[in-house]
Amino acid sequence: MISSQNNPIGFFDSGVGGTSIWKEVHQLLPNEHTIYLADSKNAPYGEKTKEEIIQFSIKNTELLLNKNAKIIVVACNTATTNAIAFLREKYTVPFIGIEPAIKPAGLVTKTKKIGILATQGTLNSELFEKTSATIDVSIKILEQVGEGLVNLIEEGEINSEEMNMLLKKYLNPMMKENIDALVLGCTHYPYLIPQIKKIIGNSVEIIDSGSAVAKQTKNILDNFGLLNTTVKHKTTHQFYTNKNANVLSKLLNNRKLEIIEKDF
Repeated sequence: MISSQNNPIGFFDSGVGGTSIWKEVHQLLPNEHTIYLADSKNAPYGEKTKEEIIQFSIKNTELLLNKNAKIIVVACNTATTNAIAFLREKYTVPFIGIEPAIKPAGLVTKTKKIGILATQGTLNSELFEKTSATIDVSIKILEQVGEGLVNLIEEGEINSEEMNMLLKKYLNPMMKENIDALVLGCTHYPYLIPQIKKIIGNSVEIIDSGSAVAKQTKNILDNFGLLNTTVKHKTTHQFYTNKNANVLSKLLNNRKLEIIEKDF
């Protein structure tokens, strides 16, 4: 693969949630151009079959390659756990995946009980099963499907009463089991951290993958000689969504970014 240092980093997600990953990458790598695809009309991927998730991932990948992406961040736990192995076999561009941070949670827990909030597609995946099997067998993992959470975030209902009720329903049983670490296994969920903290307090450590993904992206770019080392150049950031641009704009804090609503 021939690629230029000046080419953009590509991102795709089942919707707006992967912007939580984009923010981490952009903060660490401010010299990089970026292109982001929010496939919101097909969200949530976690309720789709593996075959459907692979097809969505192929479509997103080819759109990003057509826009000259030099590396692709699969900013979606469900797409990573179900499709990234296929994508790596099919394409020569480097891929960065997102896995639930089970290993870090296993290292910090004192009660030997950790919770994971994720989509059904992630929890049912072979990759998640393999990752979970690598931690200390004495640690109990309490899995919870976050049904309905992605849908509400995609509708811009982060602070709604319905969201609060769902979070209490999912988190209170974990708290009764005495978890002291909570893994957010979906890139949409970091946007719920303020509400989650109100329910679980400060005694439980909330763990997501954003920072680790940003560091891995930098490492891979460096290894391939693709880091943009140009100083004091203006970077471009394009965000494409096939549903509601207002939700995406709000999550990006109305930054002066190019947000484009179009079907794909």
